Formats: sequence, C-alpha cells, structure tokens
Amino acid sequence: MNISFEGKRILVTGAGQGIGRETALRLSKFRGTVIALSKTKKNLESLVIEDPKIHTICVDVANWDATRTAIKNVLPIDLLVNNAAIAILTSFLDVKPQDFDQIFNVNLKSVINISQIVAEDLIERQVSGSIVNVSSVAALVAIKERAIYGSTKAALDMLTKVMALELGPHNIRVNTVNPTVVKTAMGQSNWSDPEKAATLRAKIALDRFAEPHEVVDAIVFLLSDKSSMTTGAAITVDGGYTTQ
Repeated sequence: MNISFEGKRILVTGAGQGIGRETALRLSKFRGTVIALSKTKKNLESLVIEDPKIHTICVDVANWDATRTAIKNVLPIDLLVNNAAIAILTSFLDVKPQDFDQIFNVNLKSVINISQIVAEDLIERQVSGSIVNVSSVAALVAIKERAIYGSTKAALDMLTKVMALELGPHNIRVNTVNPTVVKTAMGQSNWSDPEKAATLRAKIALDRFAEPHEVVDAIVFLLSDKSSMTTGAAITVDGGYTTQ
C-alpha cells in the first residue's frame, strides 16, 4: 500500500519509547513532519539521533495547562496519535485514589485536552484531519489487576465514538487501535512472568504477542486517506484474543 504523509504535520504523544516511538519513526519515513511528545528528555534526544528530521516537545501530558501551551506552540497539526499512557496494575481491592487520578489524567484527560486543541485548529482552518487513539483489548475484555487501566481504555473507546460523531461534520475522523500485549519495554515488564504470560497467550488464536510494527501498521492506515470512510471504529490488533 503506497502511503505518503508529505505536507502533513503529525503529532505523536508518548513518542519516547514503545509504540509511540515506532510510530514517529514510521511516519517520518513516510515523509510526514513529525512532532514527537514525551515527558522524558533523554528518550526524545535519542529519537532525534535516530531520525534528525523529527521535532520534539518535552512535557508531561498530565499537566493540563503546560500541555495546552506546548501544543499551541507547534500548531498547525493535521494528524494526531494519542498514544501516551501509563499502567498501574493492582487488584480492585487495592485501588488507591491517587492511582485512579494519575492514570485517568494521563490515559483519558490528556486525550481530551490535546484533541480539543488540534480539532479546534483544524476546524478554524477548514482542513480535514484524522485522530487515532491508542486503546487496548483491556477496554473490551476484563483482565485481572487492570481495574483502573481497563476502565480508562473503555472510557477512551467511548470518547472516540463521541468525538467521531461530533467532529465528523468537519471531516475529522477519529478511531482507535486496540492491541493485545505488545513486545515493548512496558509490555514485557508487565508480562515478564512466564506462567502468567503463557496463560494469556493460550487465549490468543495466533499464540503470540504483538510486535510494535504490527500496531503501527494499523495506526498508519487509520491516519491515511486509505481509511477515508472509517471513523468511530476500533481495529483490534490482538491475534484473535477477543474472538472468544
């Protein structure tokens, strides 16, 4: 599939590592002008060494005001990937108020904040756009120790549908990608116990976890004009996990 993002300015959050980093590199390879956002300066520095064409923003998306200022300073943005997220894994009975606030601030509230700024600018410029929110199969299937994390992702899926409904008349598409465990540093850390990992893999039809590039493929498709009639949808990159 021949895809080019030449002439497009693309913001990728959580771009310092994992899926976000791979996404930023791929979009730059496909000739997009990429603005990579992360709260970790050293990750952004290493990303620029890998691809000097990438621009960077160092800000913590949990900080509403600082994030708004940072995003407004790099407008216009044509395409957006809301990938920044954290996972606090704990049983339901052990959930703490501070855990709830922290994870919802990053995984959901920041998506609203950043998407508002980008969408408002697209509407003002009368330009079409595409937003991809990186969700999870934890939004679709209950998984132990993911009471808060799964709740943020389920809320993100519904937020995406409402955004698609309200922004559709402005020709702004909004979709999600819902991966299973991905072989990133975070994914491998959370599933490092071989017995625990084997239990989940047994429920995946393809009997393996996802590679980062397989998630990026779905993100790229949804950002591109190849998905011009797709909005409010979710692409599960889960090897068949949610078929059962």
